[in-house]
Amino acid sequence: MKARPRLGIYIHIPFCASKCGYCDFYSLAGCDHMMDKYQKALIAHLEESSHAIRNYEVDTVYFGGGTPSYYGAERLMEIFNVLKLNGNVRLDAEVTVECNPDSVNKEELKFLRQEGVNRLSMGVQATNNDLLKIIGRRHNFKQAKDAFRTAREAGFDNISLDLIYGLPTQTKSDWAESVQRILEMHPEHISCYGLKLEEGTPMYEEYSGSPVLPDDDMQADMYFYAAETLARYGYRQYEISNFAASGFESRHNMKYWTLDDYMGFGPGAASSVGNQRYTYVRDLKRYIACINRKTSLVEEHETVDALERSVEYVMLGMRTSHGISENDYRERAQSNWRAIRQVLEAFEEKGWVERTGDRWHFTVPGYLISNTLIGILLEAQAAGRTESIPWLERADEAERKISMPKGEDELFAELYKKT
Repeated sequence: MKARPRLGIYIHIPFCASKCGYCDFYSLAGCDHMMDKYQKALIAHLEESSHAIRNYEVDTVYFGGGTPSYYGAERLMEIFNVLKLNGNVRLDAEVTVECNPDSVNKEELKFLRQEGVNRLSMGVQATNNDLLKIIGRRHNFKQAKDAFRTAREAGFDNISLDLIYGLPTQTKSDWAESVQRILEMHPEHISCYGLKLEEGTPMYEEYSGSPVLPDDDMQADMYFYAAETLARYGYRQYEISNFAASGFESRHNMKYWTLDDYMGFGPGAASSVGNQRYTYVRDLKRYIACINRKTSLVEEHETVDALERSVEYVMLGMRTSHGISENDYRERAQSNWRAIRQVLEAFEEKGWVERTGDRWHFTVPGYLISNTLIGILLEAQAAGRTESIPWLERADEAERKISMPKGEDELFAELYKKT
């Protein structure tokens, strides 16, 4: 019997107790009265889609948000059971639920674990309570530690913790303290995201251009410190923002970066299946109405050709430690590898990339200027040559912009020996 291809499922839960000041994801606060209507509509959508899901083996399921833990364990497991009944969910599937420290309790976590959830992703974001208040988080660090301990007691042995660097007023010592305190908790996975102020969010209005925000140099220092420190404690950097103990990389998120198939459900959820990409309406009421009226939910749709696929392969593959290879590239591309190889070899001389076997991937200094370097690779790919691209000068300039002042790295190291 021929094995079915693998598929990831993303379930969007758009409800929150309150909105964080930096959040640009589609989520709603004060809409608890819509939860039951949404539950019915989402389940109907999954059932209607079961004929497509059955063509695959589902090996990852991810409940994201919003705050799935705020939505409640019973609702989440009702959704999961519908998915299991109408799809081919593997027994060894990675099943993740995002949660916030203020919306978990032991009984619900035990229930999730018993029903097949085997991974939690918890938004800690900072260990300094003043910083947590500034960004609008509802918990303090003690609550985060208590929630983590409760998750362990409930049987979870695969927990990811999120942190954010570059927060308003955040110093290097604040960041080092966050990294060290998270390490003391011994999670299996740690995500470190740089703050990005998005237009339309409260923090954008208040802090855009503000001198209390760490500048690019300081953010780069924070990133480098996290990467180096986490590596010393056995957390391998397998993607720009993600670090994991051996064997605990996020299998679901890797689907996004390796161009594997996934289907999303819920308002604003995106899907990529074969060469088809589509996104559902980013509006809770419209999403429910479209399902009830059996009208189209799709807001955006595109068919991806081989050339676009090869661009995505370079752009996304270089985000990961797995990197890119000539053999993989030739399977996807309609342009030659020679120009890309020439750029990669020059990057290797500068210490920005390295080779492992036949695969190329960024080093930590390369990750720091990855946007610039990936842009140069894509230019070389499009042109099919490197002669006309003033790429090395531009890359050097990007590196100079984030380099530490003389002596700053030693000072940074000394500060954190004291934490």
